[in-house]
Amino acid sequence: MYNRVLLTGANGVIGKVLREALRGVYPVLRLSHRRPFGDALPGEEIVLANLDNMDEVDAMMEGVDAVIHLGGKAEEGTWDVVLKSNIMGAYNTLEAARRHKVKRFIFASTNHIIGYYRRDRKLTVDDPPRPDCRYAATKVFGEALARMYADKYGMSVICQRIGSFQPKPLNVRMLSGWCSHGDMIELTKVCLNAPQDTHFEIVWGVSGNTRGWWDNTPAFKLGFVPKDNSEDYAPEIFEAQRKAREEAKKSKSAVTDVADQAAVVAAIKAVQAEEPPAEGLFQGGPYCAMEFEGDLDKIK
Repeated sequence: MYNRVLLTGANGVIGKVLREALRGVYPVLRLSHRRPFGDALPGEEIVLANLDNMDEVDAMMEGVDAVIHLGGKAEEGTWDVVLKSNIMGAYNTLEAARRHKVKRFIFASTNHIIGYYRRDRKLTVDDPPRPDCRYAATKVFGEALARMYADKYGMSVICQRIGSFQPKPLNVRMLSGWCSHGDMIELTKVCLNAPQDTHFEIVWGVSGNTRGWWDNTPAFKLGFVPKDNSEDYAPEIFEAQRKAREEAKKSKSAVTDVADQAAVVAAIKAVQAEEPPAEGLFQGGPYCAMEFEGDLDKIK
């Protein structure tokens, strides 16, 4: 179907995994990143581009049939950073794809776009966004822009709201939002191979988790069948949580709200004894607690 597939953000966490999986599937896999990241392997091309530079993005898009757009800031950042990477970058990449008549555009969105929904809520892609950080708000813009390009210019676009992309779930929150490497690869292949008359879709990038929060019917209709389930890891996660509680009692340490990027990273990578309220109530987890000064009772 496609001769040349472009993967932006190719040297990122997800990009590296998809690069290995897609090499050789299509005649040419073009890889883009903003900084040098090594040499091209057989079947690959490398084109360096800053997403906020339209001339570089336009050159990157030359001869491309399909785009997997992972490029940009993939976590919370200052406004000047996410503005360039995720606002200007999304516009430049979609506009260049339109100019070059790209057949399929896959936009990497995030589960943090709905971060401030409570964890007892089962969501569909039709529920209004409730972003939990600046980064997530830029993805709301990206999804809206992608829909506009589908409606106004007839592009075929699929947005992936990617969950916690890890080799295995690392904490209690990930038991609901985990996306395994294998399932992310499969979902991306399904999105690339979706019928050419596909207009616009939003799918969840998530494994088939028993405790899942998100109705992934749109992905299932495209042919996605997740193979992994976080429940396989639940016993070890809850045992680690039990031990963390015991250690917390011994040290008499109190749990405080996450308020900075370093604490967010620590919360993501470790099983906590207890999640603080601004974190544990909401689907976005530690991103909801970062810089939090709101009223929990008003966030229903």
